Amino acid sequence: MSLRGTYAYSVDMAQKLGFDGTIEERDGKLRFKGTVGNQADANKIWDAIKTIPTWSQDVVADIQAKPGAAGRTYTVQAGDSLSKIAKQFLGDANAYPKIFEANRDQLSDPDKIKPGQVLKIPS
Repeated sequence: MSLRGTYAYSVDMAQKLGFDGTIEERDGKLRFKGTVGNQADANKIWDAIKTIPTWSQDVVADIQAKPGAAGRTYTVQAGDSLSKIAKQFLGDANAYPKIFEANRDQLSDPDKIKPGQVLKIPS
């Protein structure tokens, strides 16, 4: 099996997250070089790569957040919902899944946010 096949989950994750760059197999290594919208997405790709125990021998990766993608944050207030926050920051209440996905490290249910939580707001 090719390295691209072995790392299909990582390649799919990169494409899903809007990876802008190249993923190629060359000189016995799978090489990722490019950018994604924010550091959280870059970390998700790295996490996917690291699901294969031999990743350190197989993969060379330069995955960066796009310049200016430091990201905004928002502290949840009483009465907030992800839809309300999405409307405020993204201009569309139906974009709440983007905020949910950006905060999967601290949210398990999009309907369960708490005042005081600091959420990452994707661009």
